[in-house]
Amino acid sequence: MAEQSLPVADQDASAEEKPSSRPGVSRRALLGTAGATGLVLGAAGGAAGYAAAPAAATPLSSVGSTEVMFHVKHQPGITEGLQARGHLVAFDLTPGAGRKEAAALLRRWSETARRLMAGEPSGSDDTDVARDAGPSSLTVTFGFGHSFFSRTGLEKQRPVALDPLPDFSSDQLDKARSDGDLWVQIGANDALVAFHALRAIQKDAGSAARVRWQMNGFNRTPGATDRPMTARNLMGQLDGTRNPKPSEPDFDERIFVPSSATPAWMANGSYAVVRRIRMLLDDWEKLSLGAQEAVIGRRKANGAALSGGTETTPMDLEKTDAKGDLVVPINAHARITRPDQNGGAAILRRPFSFHDGIGADGVPDAGLLFVCWQADPLRGFVPVQRKLDRGDALSQFIRHESSGLFAVPGGAAQEEYVGQRLLEG
Repeated sequence: MAEQSLPVADQDASAEEKPSSRPGVSRRALLGTAGATGLVLGAAGGAAGYAAAPAAATPLSSVGSTEVMFHVKHQPGITEGLQARGHLVAFDLTPGAGRKEAAALLRRWSETARRLMAGEPSGSDDTDVARDAGPSSLTVTFGFGHSFFSRTGLEKQRPVALDPLPDFSSDQLDKARSDGDLWVQIGANDALVAFHALRAIQKDAGSAARVRWQMNGFNRTPGATDRPMTARNLMGQLDGTRNPKPSEPDFDERIFVPSSATPAWMANGSYAVVRRIRMLLDDWEKLSLGAQEAVIGRRKANGAALSGGTETTPMDLEKTDAKGDLVVPINAHARITRPDQNGGAAILRRPFSFHDGIGADGVPDAGLLFVCWQADPLRGFVPVQRKLDRGDALSQFIRHESSGLFAVPGGAAQEEYVGQRLLEG
């Protein structure tokens, strides 16, 4: 969908420490009382922080202190709030590396992620890049691509849901920046903390895996607005108004693989669709405000549907104007991506914006690192994208340039590493 799988505006939304000269003292130990408060926010408030705005804006002074737990039922980085900085990176196993090397790698990666998310140094060769910072809501998430299973002799354990995505008519995909044996998502509310984790993960790969592709993204920093609100993308639109909420009774059913799943190692996991979606900003910005709102189907200022009300008011798809025309155009992005227009299909969107420079022609290479989560991509992403592929008004202003699908197992239990049930089962 080199154009449309950007369910942009219609899926629902939603401390600093002092350095120490003593070797071996963790960053976490330096956080004090503020860190303890952040731990509650990170562990208990994470899911609600994305799907529904928190009760009060996060004070800037507490950004560094917030900690997300590593040993949890579902891997971190799925239901937590949007983070200010993100890195997506895919690895391929090196020639000769197989199941044994992959298991050792995931063990190293899991220990590094656990330490860094707790605000501790990564290990004996820590680079000190994040020495003066707290955990800053760092999350590290690991997934397996379709090719991983043949590389490790585990084809019988490859889930059917990991079958390659179908081709979409508007795709303009760069194969070198798509797919991969292994996928890592890193997010944090501090750029140095995020880069520190990226560098540690890369170094841990050692001779077992090499980087296939890597992308950098960002979102608004928590506390940058005077009140909690749905994030905006680079088109200036509120992005995430109708994201599924953990409070909804069918949230887990839609987003997470059930504990009784086959294969068993995917229990409590999820599937991530990752797409680099270029926004054709020069063309978009030539549109009048009214034309932009007609493309999306929502008001740019406050995210309210063109049919009226506030951001959270249900969209009236049948409402017409004085001329008898639909108020929300038939090809409006927000109309097409509604679950009730797609047989109930829903995805949890958790994207990052990106900007990779301005070309010699003055055109920005910018857009959305689209990441969405679902229990089964054939019931989540695919039907929505097929519908978008047939006539989304937004399609002429975006271009899908890379794509990946990854199986993300459930969280690691204490003393366990991510993927252990697959690699040692």
